[in-house]
Amino acid sequence: MEFRRSATFYLLVSLAVIFLLQAALLVHGRIDLAEIFGLSRAGLFAGRIWQLITFQFLHDCPWPWHLLMNCLGLYFFGRAIEETHGTTNFLKLYLLAGTLGGLAEVLASFLPQHPHGGVVGASAGVMGLIAAYATLNPWQEACFIFYFFPVRLKASVVLWFLLFLSTFGVIIPFGGTAHAAHLGGLLTGIAFARYVFLAGDDFPLARLFPTPREKSQARRFAFVGKKRMDRSARAFDPPVATEEFISREVDPILDKISAHGIQSLTERERKILEAARAKMSKR
Repeated sequence: MEFRRSATFYLLVSLAVIFLLQAALLVHGRIDLAEIFGLSRAGLFAGRIWQLITFQFLHDCPWPWHLLMNCLGLYFFGRAIEETHGTTNFLKLYLLAGTLGGLAEVLASFLPQHPHGGVVGASAGVMGLIAAYATLNPWQEACFIFYFFPVRLKASVVLWFLLFLSTFGVIIPFGGTAHAAHLGGLLTGIAFARYVFLAGDDFPLARLFPTPREKSQARRFAFVGKKRMDRSARAFDPPVATEEFISREVDPILDKISAHGIQSLTERERKILEAARAKMSKR
């Protein structure tokens, strides 16, 4: 799936365009879209349920730092989730994490010392993507942006750090950050990864704190699986020209991955992809 055609790309463009419109109206027209479309307790009580969606597309204005940080997270983790689990699941996770994160922030406003004002930003949805990625790839090292400095850490370490920071922020508010929204997004991402992405898996690869024995089993499981796929790919050699084979067999499979994720493929379709990869590497 090419990035320029992905939902991640269109989301990034949408966030940037809306921010420019938001900043222009605020600076030149003295109109604050956050007051209308941002999420607030008063707004929900007034029946503006749509704020649960619209607040996710607005950011702090006029400075772009809030937008920039969220776009970086969306670019790196949104792309990874969309490419492996499909556009539909990616959008469901992103919007659900944002919505439930927003609800969590509204509920937290009833706690002492919590602000009652509106909240804006895609942070809850991005947190959901990070949490899902870390749940699916707990031992994978990834580059995270910490105060604009790139830091390489294991995904599980980052997830637990974000969970701790967000929980602490809910108990003791600090920094003017929507910690409850972050926490709601993180928990949604973990649940979505476990009960949607990993539903029906026989081997629990997504344990955040695996035992040494489970780590060894996982490595052996992955090694054996790769060897079997290699043998299957060598055995499956379709007797058609490469161009015709790709057009007739491979393109529909790539479309299926884009729509439903790689986990939707059958054993035969996986063998076809491996055979196509082998053919292309020989050209």
